[in-house]
Amino acid sequence: MQKLVTIFGGSGFVGRYIARRMAKQGWRVRVACRRPNEAHFVRMYGAVGQVEPVFANIRDDASVAAALSGADAAVNCVGVLAEAGPNTFDATQAEGATRIARLAAAEGIATMVHISAIGADAESDSDYARTKAEGEAGVQEHMPGAVILRPSIVFGPEDEFFNRFAGMARFAPVLPVVGPNTRFQPVFVDDVAAAAEFALLGKAQTGIYELGGPDVDTFRELMQTMLKVIRRRALVVTVPFFVARIMASVLDFAQTATLGILHNGTLTRDQVRNLARDNVVTGDRPGFEALGVAPTTMESVLPGYLWRFRPSGQYSDIKDSAKNLKT
Repeated sequence: MQKLVTIFGGSGFVGRYIARRMAKQGWRVRVACRRPNEAHFVRMYGAVGQVEPVFANIRDDASVAAALSGADAAVNCVGVLAEAGPNTFDATQAEGATRIARLAAAEGIATMVHISAIGADAESDSDYARTKAEGEAGVQEHMPGAVILRPSIVFGPEDEFFNRFAGMARFAPVLPVVGPNTRFQPVFVDDVAAAAEFALLGKAQTGIYELGGPDVDTFRELMQTMLKVIRRRALVVTVPFFVARIMASVLDFAQTATLGILHNGTLTRDQVRNLARDNVVTGDRPGFEALGVAPTTMESVLPGYLWRFRPSGQYSDIKDSAKNLKT
């Protein structure tokens, strides 16, 4: 009999890659998300009826329990980078993660994978980092056999990091950067999915894993790499932290004052706090090597999806080659 895995946030950036991998393993996949009508694309990851999007709101016990009913394993990929309406850090990353683990245990599910983040710290002044740690604690309380993955910044075709800044570079001669010397260790999205697959197949030891890619670069260096890939020139300008805090405070106030009508998707005070800290593995936890994954370099992936930001798009290589032709 086919096994069934419920993936919360399975239509999101990381979740869809896990869903695809588990479908290839022959599992039935239940993609639990708030808008299943917008997640029909996940059906193509498997045979007819193998991958199904279903409604679930991780702030609600009943819908989470329904999504977990009959499942053999659970994965939680839900997280937010900025709060919006009821989707606060506490509600999603702390309470939501704990709720999934509690109800998974009640359902008798033995296997759970939880996607957290490097920098999770219960004592952090960042609400993002604090609630990530609280979510981990809740998962370990109810599902002590869970595998928790802490990736650094995740990149891939659907990412909101390189795509965002590449889009800015297409129209602006300047790229403002907060924390240009902050170090990151980007991880390819499918490598994170491969680690989750390894754990779901019962090959990983219980515990927390820190996932960092083979490249460690500063924020400024990442922007320079991106600009090289898209073959554009832009001045990477440092935004001092005190200026960033002022900007973020104004934007946060505008969101609060308008009851969320003006959503701050630009820069929040919490993001400024996080940008002051390196986002790399500590070396105190096992990593990709313990999960049977050889991490992928940025160099081998970025050109495959950032080409659309080049001046000539998909024809950029052809035009460059044509320059070498003799007239």
